[in-house]
Amino acid sequence: MPELPEVEVTRRGIAPHLEGRTIDSTVIRHHGMRWPVPADLAATLQGLLVKNVTRRGKYLLLECVPGAPRRVRTPKNGTAAPKSGKAAPVAAGGWLILHLGMSGSLRIVGPGVAPGKHAHFDLTAGDNTLRLNDPRRFGAVLWHPAGDGPPAGHPLLAALGVEPLTPAFTPELLFAATRGRKVSIKQALLAGDMVVGVGNIYASESLFRAGIRPTTAAGRVSLARFKVLVPHIRAVLAEAIDKGGSTLRDFVRSDGQSGYFQLDYFVYDRTGLPCRVCATPIRRIVQGQRSTFYCAVCQK
Repeated sequence: MPELPEVEVTRRGIAPHLEGRTIDSTVIRHHGMRWPVPADLAATLQGLLVKNVTRRGKYLLLECVPGAPRRVRTPKNGTAAPKSGKAAPVAAGGWLILHLGMSGSLRIVGPGVAPGKHAHFDLTAGDNTLRLNDPRRFGAVLWHPAGDGPPAGHPLLAALGVEPLTPAFTPELLFAATRGRKVSIKQALLAGDMVVGVGNIYASESLFRAGIRPTTAAGRVSLARFKVLVPHIRAVLAEAIDKGGSTLRDFVRSDGQSGYFQLDYFVYDRTGLPCRVCATPIRRIVQGQRSTFYCAVCQK
C-alpha cells in the first residue's frame, strides 16, 4: 500500500505538470471506487485552474480555482456573431481529493497514450493527462467544494494527526498522546490520530532504528525513548522520499519508474535474514492483521 513517502513522491512528480494549468477534460471510466466518484465531477472540474497540489497524510489535494472567463462564439444563425462573444459561466472552485488505496498509482501521460484495463480516471490539462491506475479500486476520487470550507474539515481529513515532517511532530506530542494507551506502539503509530503517514513499512523501520520493540505498550514508552524515535521517523521518511519510495508490488512514480528504498530495509520483509547490525534472524509477527518485522536483540 502506498504510504506517505510514495504519496509525497507522487505529489512532487505531478505538481509541475498541473499547477497553473486549466483543466480541459475529465474522463471517469469507473465510478465504483472505494467511495463512489461524484457523478457530476467532470462537469464540476471543466475549466477550473489547478492552483496547487498538496498532500495531507496519504491524501493528495488538487486545489482548483476559477480561471479567467472563457470567451465563446455565438453560433451562426444568419446574423453576424459579436466579435467578443459571450463569457462562458465559470464553475466554483474546491479541492479534488485523491487517494491511491492499496494498489493505485498516478502517472502523467502524453497525448494519445491509450488507457489500460485499470485506468479509471483521467484529468487532462493542456498536453498533460493525470491518469489513475488502480487494479483493486480501493483508491478515491472525491470533490470538496470551496463553499464547504477548507479541506481540513472534510470527514476523511478532519481527524488526522500531525504531519511527521513538520515542527508540530514532537516527542512531547507523542508522549502526551500515548499516556494510558495499552495498544502497542507500532499500532499506535499506524492509527493516524497522533501522526499521519507512518505506515506499516516505515513504522517497522523507524522502531528498529530507535531500538524499540514494536509490541511495547504505547503508554509504557518513555519521553526519553520518544526523543530517540521521532528523529528516526523523520529520517526514515525523508530517506524514502529521496529514493523514490518503496516498490514492492504495484507502486510506480508518476514517470513510471520504481522506487528503491526497499533495498535499504533493515527489518521489513526480511524474515529469517540476518539483522544488518547483530546478525540475529529477523522475526515476523502479526499485529492488527498487519505484518511486523523486528530484531529481538536490537529492539528491547
